[in-house]
Amino acid sequence: MPGGQYIALSGMRTRLDQLDRLASDLANVGTTGYKTEKWSHVEANRPAFDTELQSAIDVTTGSRRLDMSAGAINPTGRDLDVAIDGKGFFTVQTPAGIRYTRNGNFSTNAAGLLVTADGGIVQGTTGPITLGPGKVQIDPDGTVSAGDTVAGRLAIVQFADAGQLVREGGAALRADPGSAAPTAVAANQVTLRSGALEQSNVSVVERIAELTNVTRNFEALQKAVSLMMNDVYGQAIAQLGKR
Repeated sequence: MPGGQYIALSGMRTRLDQLDRLASDLANVGTTGYKTEKWSHVEANRPAFDTELQSAIDVTTGSRRLDMSAGAINPTGRDLDVAIDGKGFFTVQTPAGIRYTRNGNFSTNAAGLLVTADGGIVQGTTGPITLGPGKVQIDPDGTVSAGDTVAGRLAIVQFADAGQLVREGGAALRADPGSAAPTAVAANQVTLRSGALEQSNVSVVERIAELTNVTRNFEALQKAVSLMMNDVYGQAIAQLGKR
């Protein structure tokens, strides 16, 4: 296959990856605390074909990083809803290990533990937070009270480069061992806003515009491959017809 076709096909492959990312973003527009990703494209040489295809330079999806820009904070009036104003994350214990999130849509389980919507146990500075009877109050510094009893203080952490965290699904994030994401440390200069939630940072208008652009690029590359293949077939027929 001529080098130009490899280039066009690799471009189509990266557009399909972009479409997957856009689909994920649009599906999570309403997910509290969701963060979109930024992807880069890099040149990918193919040494195995260097002699035969001097001009064959592919393109592929490069590095990925989370876009940690803040989403809008909307009031809900619910006692167990809390949003982080600043660069921090809630710490959650899950069956798969510690995870981090900006989704502060909490509730209590049968044992009175503060948990996330999917059952993860929200961590305080000294461990899980158990709520007793009484009205729940979450102070700006993360102190959680039920009635007149202090139940604990939310463990809010931060990272030097939070963009290197890995999204596991929805608003759940993890820091892989050995990855570029450093160890979590106690957050500073953050304020918690009780009775509110941070919304997704996905802009629907921007994603629709990007979707249109990616779709058009894919169609143009698809047409280029078709034209090149028709040219190849045409030359083959012409040469074979002379024999």
